Amino acid sequence: MNRYKNQRIKMIENQIKARGITDEALLRAMETVPRHLFVDEGIIGQAYSDNPLPIGERQTISQPYIVARMTEALQLRGDEKVLEIGTGSGYQTAVLSLLCDRVFSVERIAGLATRARKLLDSLKYFNVLIRVADGTYGWKDEAPFDAIITTAGAPQVPKTFIEQLAPGGRLVIPIGDRNSQTLIKLTRLSDNPETTKSENLGGCRFVNLIGEHGWKG
Repeated sequence: MNRYKNQRIKMIENQIKARGITDEALLRAMETVPRHLFVDEGIIGQAYSDNPLPIGERQTISQPYIVARMTEALQLRGDEKVLEIGTGSGYQTAVLSLLCDRVFSVERIAGLATRARKLLDSLKYFNVLIRVADGTYGWKDEAPFDAIITTAGAPQVPKTFIEQLAPGGRLVIPIGDRNSQTLIKLTRLSDNPETTKSENLGGCRFVNLIGEHGWKG
């Protein structure tokens, strides 16, 4: 067993299971995805540490526990169509790809999108489509989605996301100011986008969601 496999097992046991994450498919996915390939070579030794890491362009790869917490809240069973806002390094994307049918990921920074695409292809995560665009618009052409995950903090839930969520679909998004947010799980209850249920999943801190329906820069 190689050292990175050992580090992933320790990450699962000490950072994720220990904090109450129980979804077996999710645990297997995070044990499978080689997180160390999604960080810069200079900090590869920190890849499985209990904190976010910089990936360039003032963006980050999320703390493993936060990836697990957000993904578990989506309640994926394998046949869903998922929208990800903020491809970043592609790590969260890779985890999602093992848990659903298709992932549609939007990234506003072209360099990050290109790098993530190449890495995902090299690892044979082929059920992922990536678009370079303002993520706050979602991906209307492919809506509705069974689940939407947003890996950047917004001042409020963009209406576009709720409109593109299928009835019964789940949205997980950090909401707050530029420095700290609350992780919110929102479930669309019916055909009417006004009928939703919101759950507080706890405090968090993400980079800003930049765009027309987020922060303006």
